[in-house]
Amino acid sequence: MPEISRFYGIVVFMNFNDHHPPHFHVRYGGYKASISIKDGIVTGSFPKRALKLVFEWHELHKIELEANWEKIENQKPLDKIEPLK
Repeated sequence: MPEISRFYGIVVFMNFNDHHPPHFHVRYGGYKASISIKDGIVTGSFPKRALKLVFEWHELHKIELEANWEKIENQKPLDKIEPLK
């Protein structure tokens, strides 16, 4: 699970050989969720305050997330993405 970003205790990662639709995973404490890159659909459970931060980060980095998904499909190393500040 390559980590692509980390901010405010939230870890963002993507998995090689993962299923469609394109998405990324987040962890915060004991919580885990996956979030669709295209439309932000959440699967799993995550605290509202932390999820709000993830959505803010997602909007800022949607293009980079899509580029990383393409890299996953081509078995290429992922780029780190700037954390939320």
